[in-house]
Amino acid sequence: MTKRNFTLIKGGLSSPEESDSKTFVSAFVTNTRLMGVVGLYIHWEIETGNLVSDFHQFFYFDAEEYGFETYRSIIGNDISEVSCIETALMGGLAGEKIDLTQKEASCIVQFYADMNLRLALPLPEGKNEYNFLLEPAIRLTDEEQRDLFALQCVTVNSAYQAINYFLMRCFGKDYEAAAFLSEGDFPLDIYGDIPIATLHKNTIDYFESEHGNSYLCESLIEHDISYMLIVSEITTASNKIASFERRSVMQVSPAEAAMMLSRPEFVTVYKIGSPPEDFDKRLSELTWGALLAIHDNGRLFLSFNKNNNHINSRVFRLNEDVFGLYFITDYGQMIIASYSIKEIQAMEKSLRTSSIAKCLTPVSKYEFKEPVLYEFIQSDFEDFEEFLDFIKE
Repeated sequence: MTKRNFTLIKGGLSSPEESDSKTFVSAFVTNTRLMGVVGLYIHWEIETGNLVSDFHQFFYFDAEEYGFETYRSIIGNDISEVSCIETALMGGLAGEKIDLTQKEASCIVQFYADMNLRLALPLPEGKNEYNFLLEPAIRLTDEEQRDLFALQCVTVNSAYQAINYFLMRCFGKDYEAAAFLSEGDFPLDIYGDIPIATLHKNTIDYFESEHGNSYLCESLIEHDISYMLIVSEITTASNKIASFERRSVMQVSPAEAAMMLSRPEFVTVYKIGSPPEDFDKRLSELTWGALLAIHDNGRLFLSFNKNNNHINSRVFRLNEDVFGLYFITDYGQMIIASYSIKEIQAMEKSLRTSSIAKCLTPVSKYEFKEPVLYEFIQSDFEDFEEFLDFIKE
């Protein structure tokens, strides 16, 4: 998975002491393990002398390369701050929250801390706050381990879903999850000679076979800015992978990969007609839950889908987890974009019915054969229309 860089201001009161009495209140994990990442939250009550406070812990784990990657915490019950941290760490995962026991939550923390140890990765800052979760080591039976793993996974309801998740996990060298999706005795590391890679696109075609439900899968993967087109043969049974065979591997250029990933982009441009303070106040209600990225010429908000249903498709694209983009330029324009007409219309409707509508004047609408908003963001242009005039020439 791509390493995520979070910039958060740690809030709350001073850190709790290890000697403070802690009472478990609740915990949840996102059921996104088949995507290769999970978010974990644990809520405690801590008692220091005669004072009782709430202690909220947030963890972000990557099952491919980075293990126990991010830790954040807050003492107190500032709901907006708790929600802000949760959104920053888990907002893009698009998973459901699955309740856990204290033992189950501790086991997950210990699993990824052990992964960091195996891979010689440093643990995140704040170990003095979560060290009590690492000892003593908790041992689970094989059945308990399977049950805990299943809690972290979405239910697989189709062959398409099973195949896309399976290939994603195999290319990420995440064989524990790949095995969870499999049934039968066959090697999972048939692409072991290829470094850990990201699955950008997968196209599945059914064909008749004596083995049952058989599929040819054409996968576009990326590792170290290098692209490959891989063809695999897979059979399924009861939404599990029953066999896995290597057909072909071909190197492709970045230009060829860009063509394969090309898709339409729908863009609507607005002029901002209110003071920045008033606009930003109204903007927050629209972009709550979106991830913010700061650029030289403005702010980009990424709004994600509420689920990972894009996995359940014959043609899977990794970036289809993004619902839409809001780009606020430093020069008085708001540009919204999406990859489907249905979603851009939904974004336009949300704008019309929100309080921010009075701050905006529609300027233009476009449909492009391939995405252009990111090119504008990375350009030196201040005005989107001027940028379009330039690229037309």
